[in-house]
Amino acid sequence: MSGVPVEVAVVDSRSEADLIVGLLRSNGLRAGIWADDAGGTNPELQMGGVRVVVDPEDEADARQLLAEVQAESEAGTEAGDASA
Repeated sequence: MSGVPVEVAVVDSRSEADLIVGLLRSNGLRAGIWADDAGGTNPELQMGGVRVVVDPEDEADARQLLAEVQAESEAGTEAGDASA
């Protein structure tokens, strides 16, 4: 990463962070994880959250992509609620 990484998400687990990083990387963005959990060996240390960070140049694209995914997820949930 060039420059100081920028936080774009804080999630509850390394697994969730890994999924988000995979999504961002598959869309050509440079992303990584900041977690104080001894490299994943002590998940109980993740109580402060696991941070997803991106290169400063990728921040706007990352936030837009995450917002789009969130909107799609919420639309799917609402559609599921309507059919129940």
